[in-house]
Amino acid sequence: MEYWDIYDRNKQKTGRTMKKNDWHMKDGDFHLTVLGVVRRKSDGRFLITKRAENKAWAAGWWEVSGGGVMAGESSLEAVLREVKEETGLSVEGWEGGYLFSYSRENPDEGDNYFVDIYRFTGEFTEKDVVLQTEEAPEFMLADPETIRQFAKEGIFLHYDSIKEAFEA
Repeated sequence: MEYWDIYDRNKQKTGRTMKKNDWHMKDGDFHLTVLGVVRRKSDGRFLITKRAENKAWAAGWWEVSGGGVMAGESSLEAVLREVKEETGLSVEGWEGGYLFSYSRENPDEGDNYFVDIYRFTGEFTEKDVVLQTEEAPEFMLADPETIRQFAKEGIFLHYDSIKEAFEA
C-alpha cells in the first residue's frame, strides 16, 4: 500500500499520512503531487503522453508525467521517479528543475492538494521513450501551439494551471 504525507495550508508536513487516493481529508489537509514537463533541447518540443482510455478520469486526454509524492519522499525525488516510470527517461542532471507550485481545494471531494511543477530540458530521441503503456499507451513530441490547441479542445490535463511551463 502506498502512503502520502499530509501537509497543512502552509505546505508543511503534519507528521500524518494517508493511503494513496483515500479522499477523506480533513479541511485544511493537503497532499502533494508533482508534474514534470520534459522538453527536447534540439527542437524545443515537449514530450506529452495520452492517458489510457480505461482511466476513470480524463481518459484519452493528453498530459505531462506526474503523480503523488510518497510519504518520506521529496518533491524532486517524486518527479524524477514519475518521469522515469512513465516515460523511461532519466532527467536527473538535465537543465531546469522546479518552476512553481499551485494548489486546489476540493472540500466536497475530500481532495485538497499542492502541485509542484518542474521542467527538464535535454536531448533524447523517440527511441529513448519507453512508456508505461497501462497508464499512457501513446506519446507525442509537441510544439507549444499543438499543446494550446489540445487545451482549447479540452483534452489537455491541467493546461490552465501549467501553461507557463510551456513558455521559453
